[in-house]
Amino acid sequence: MSKIKRIYVAATSQHVGKTTSTLGLVANLSDMGINVGYCKPVGQQYIDVGPSRADKDALLFSTVMDFDLVPELHSPVILGDGATTSYLDNPQQYNFNTRILKASKILDSKHDVVVYEGTGHPGVGSVVGLSNAKVAHMLHAGLIMIVEAGIGKTIDALDLNLSVFEQKKIPILGVILNKALPSKIEKVRHYVGKVLKQRNIDLLGILPYEEELGLPIMQTIAVAIKANITQNEEQLDNRVKGIIAGSLIDLKKLNNFNNQLLVVSVNRLDDALKKLAQVSRLLEIEETPLSGIIITGDGEIQEEHVGYFNEFKIPVLRSLMDTYEVVKKISQIEVKINTRTPWKVKKAIELFKEHVNLESLLERID
Repeated sequence: MSKIKRIYVAATSQHVGKTTSTLGLVANLSDMGINVGYCKPVGQQYIDVGPSRADKDALLFSTVMDFDLVPELHSPVILGDGATTSYLDNPQQYNFNTRILKASKILDSKHDVVVYEGTGHPGVGSVVGLSNAKVAHMLHAGLIMIVEAGIGKTIDALDLNLSVFEQKKIPILGVILNKALPSKIEKVRHYVGKVLKQRNIDLLGILPYEEELGLPIMQTIAVAIKANITQNEEQLDNRVKGIIAGSLIDLKKLNNFNNQLLVVSVNRLDDALKKLAQVSRLLEIEETPLSGIIITGDGEIQEEHVGYFNEFKIPVLRSLMDTYEVVKKISQIEVKINTRTPWKVKKAIELFKEHVNLESLLERID
């Protein structure tokens, strides 16, 4: 069996843990003494880097792995707003393939192994001729597929998505199952592992569901609801474990809480803070249980409340939406690991090290 120098990490759909798994893979290969490089060949969500653009994931990896971010190498193609229609109008003006291959050649010269992170589900990028399978084939890379853990739905998703890569004769290096409920891991391992064995595909590991990796921070929430930040903006990295609706605070149910987000109308703010203060006294908690506060509606905030916010350094957001709309909007947030969540980065790397067996993969690395 031929050796692999390039690894392509794809996923059966969005938001199943592709970036988290790629981060774990790159970090752990590096810890093993392998000179490993990273590239996001096709990106969508980008940041400005000087006169160029780079995918946000490339920024994350440059920060974690401590390399200088060079957009032409680490994020050669960005499909920003209007890129797809512009391409369809005049595909001859684009040299996407050349950019990716040029970056790959340079990365190959600098690293023993290069890990390429895919974008979205396998079909993303097809409109410009850069589906995940097409890019992996172009790079002569081996595939690691990430899929959310389960049994029936997981096997169906793998059958559909792996076939896209198998049609192009891309070597399948293995599968990683993510977000498995701890109580079902062995059952999932048995049945999914059985099906993969029949297809001669390695089950590299099963990552358990970890609540911590799914927690949003106040910054993510502020962007999602388009809120105005009125106090303690420097605390927007606070993580949020739960939401308390100010109009529904039940003292009997609030017997053990922290890192909570209070969502309350300006008219009910005083009553909500008094109830929370009662809980804090009962539990003998000196610090605030709040990660942040979203105040809905239009109206003035009392000076004593501003003093409370500043005393405990609570970030405060204002929104003209009502409480229900805000809570609904927050519930729809898809949380991603990023440079503002170093605790998630550390946890992702630890989980990968503990639950993914890289021995069979190492045997195929050039």
